[in-house]
Amino acid sequence: MPALTTPDLVALDAAGGDREAVIRELASLLADAGRVSDLDGFVADVLAREAQTSTGMPGRVGLPHAKSAHVSVPSLAVGRVPAGVDFGGPDGAATLVFLIAAPAEGDLAHLRILAALARRLVHESFRDAIRTAPDAAGVARIISEEVVTA
Repeated sequence: MPALTTPDLVALDAAGGDREAVIRELASLLADAGRVSDLDGFVADVLAREAQTSTGMPGRVGLPHAKSAHVSVPSLAVGRVPAGVDFGGPDGAATLVFLIAAPAEGDLAHLRILAALARRLVHESFRDAIRTAPDAAGVARIISEEVVTA
């Protein structure tokens, strides 16, 4: 199975703006990598999930996610958003956004990813490491080493 995230799935300076723009930017990385077959369809699935409940987390983190027929392999796109974007988090606009993409017919992959990521995100040291990694390869390496879904 391919790695959960790779350097080409990391946006070090995501544009920000609104929630949909950031989701689309990260989803585009997944589509460009061949992990999402229909960008608009996947973005619609993520936005439908967002409409159900806020995915903002403590630590200025956004955690949008969706199971979608347009996803071929469980994946994680990561965006650092210096300007911040509102995901409804308890402590303000998200400056880190983790977009979880899981196949619709898959097992519980999305829940495993979500749980593993959430376990790391409670640690300020993990969030800081992502925020200060020097490049996309560094972010991908941190995710690969610390977010264990097996």
